[in-house]
Amino acid sequence: MKETSFEGFSAEERAAMKEHAQDLKAAAARRRSRGAKGDEEGALLAKIAEMVEPDRTMAERVHAIIRASAPSLSPTLWYGMPAYAKNGKTVCFFQPAQKFKARYSTLGFNDPANLDDGAMWPTAFALTELTPDAEAMIGELVKRAAS
Repeated sequence: MKETSFEGFSAEERAAMKEHAQDLKAAAARRRSRGAKGDEEGALLAKIAEMVEPDRTMAERVHAIIRASAPSLSPTLWYGMPAYAKNGKTVCFFQPAQKFKARYSTLGFNDPANLDDGAMWPTAFALTELTPDAEAMIGELVKRAAS
């Protein structure tokens, strides 16, 4: 059996962890200066504005779909990515392709998402293009996840 050695986290993974720590500190500072909620949506929109195309356009559209489909979810940042939370727990997030040098962006769902369907269900979806059908599916998934 060939042995493999663990090389540790990739540079992108280490950067994401550092970004997560910075996100938490910045969110706490925003809450202290602006009240309980702070300006999480502003921070999320600023993060989207930093993205390169086509991630930026896709993230803007996903943000609009999520805000329209599940207004109860709170915009936030999670590991430096746009995310949406319920009761302080991240329900879903948009992972730009550029973040981990992937060939597609991802719409992901975490444990608090109400997507359970039997013994197995998807928790992440590759996004290559936002067609009307894909946008409708995102809207339905997010509504269900937030319920």
